[in-house]
Amino acid sequence: MPVSVWNAVQSLRKDAGDSFPVFRSRKGGGHLDESMVWRIVRRASKRAGIEKAVSCHWLRHAHASHALDRGAPIHLVQATLGHSSIQTTGRYLHARPTDSSARYLPF
Repeated sequence: MPVSVWNAVQSLRKDAGDSFPVFRSRKGGGHLDESMVWRIVRRASKRAGIEKAVSCHWLRHAHASHALDRGAPIHLVQATLGHSSIQTTGRYLHARPTDSSARYLPF
């Protein structure tokens, strides 16, 4: 999460202590449980017109894949995702059938 987004979320919390949830449940105001987060993500994907089965992990994978496709350094994506190994992050790299490493070589 970019620092600017984190700071914006934290500013919304005002004087809430660290033990208070960032995103509260509508039922009782406690933490959202994992099943509720899944439902929120699924509903949002349907409203966005995404027909594939979307999950939190799918969004994380999409973030990594798109960042790498747009030239983000792999070590930055590794740090952002919290991977301890660059090999784990490397799984998000996908060869494109219409692409070739030759286009990166000088002629």
